[in-house]
Amino acid sequence: MVAVTARRRVVSGMRPTGRLHLGHLVGALDNWTRLQDEYDCFYFVADWHALTSEYASTGDITAHAIDNAADWIGAGIDPERSTLFIQSLVPEHAELYLLLQMITPVSWLERVPTYKEQIAQLSEKDLSNLGFLGYPLLQTADVVIYDANFVPVGDDQVPHLELSREVVRRFHNFYGEVFVEPQPLLTPTPRLPGLDNRKMSKSYGNTIDLGDPPDVVVKKVRQMYTDPKRVRADVPGTVEGNPVFIYHDAFNPNRDEVEDLKTRYRAGKVGDVEVKTKLAAALNARLDPIRERRAAALARPGALREMLVEGSRRARHTAAATMDRVRDAVKLRY
Repeated sequence: MVAVTARRRVVSGMRPTGRLHLGHLVGALDNWTRLQDEYDCFYFVADWHALTSEYASTGDITAHAIDNAADWIGAGIDPERSTLFIQSLVPEHAELYLLLQMITPVSWLERVPTYKEQIAQLSEKDLSNLGFLGYPLLQTADVVIYDANFVPVGDDQVPHLELSREVVRRFHNFYGEVFVEPQPLLTPTPRLPGLDNRKMSKSYGNTIDLGDPPDVVVKKVRQMYTDPKRVRADVPGTVEGNPVFIYHDAFNPNRDEVEDLKTRYRAGKVGDVEVKTKLAAALNARLDPIRERRAAALARPGALREMLVEGSRRARHTAAATMDRVRDAVKLRY
């Protein structure tokens, strides 16, 4: 029997593999914050997912988990309104993942587009492990164990969710209806390039982190890639595709200032120094309250950990109820 919740539920998670940056802010956290107003939100630290690629070096995962949770709170996630928890503190995820493995053809996992893409992108890591192949199935367990109605995803994640929906239907064909079939909640977000105009990645060292102090933000902005053909301030420059202006569009709320800078840049009437100085000011204005809330959370590490433990207790209560229905459906009762 499928459970019915009073408010529609959203589930999403993030791997604790490093510090969070502006890409995480516009790609997920701003949206997570808005969703709290309308949905019953479950947000989790996906530490088991981190192990699928970081299994050879696990020493920093728990530290990253705590640091990331502070960033979530800094970005506006409210533990009183949303359930924040640690994936590995809810072992029911693993039990459901195991049961779903029994009914899922390997070919379904091999055809997920991002499987081969990530193997190519992370060529320095050995990703021939079973855990990496099965991570979309673990994602399925993460979502359906909470009767999630929606999963906030970008276009590139839709195939993962479609796999989840197929697995749910296959389970129901064997055992009857148990799960809510999750729907995508498409979240178009600006795609931020890295400071060097490559893909944003901490491995490239081309990010602005949410915890960077104001002077570090200024220094990083000064180093940003701009129009390489523009050798002097009086040379007309290209705005389209220019990382500095992509960031202005994403983070500078003063639209008149942005349009003025674009007009003068195209006409060769403004230098990169002014454009970058105003961008750094806009970024620091956006990050100031995030840094303040983040610092307050990290100043009380015991309370931060207890918040995650308590959230995990609440999550486990919900997950355990789902697993009772699953075991009844599969007839694993003794």
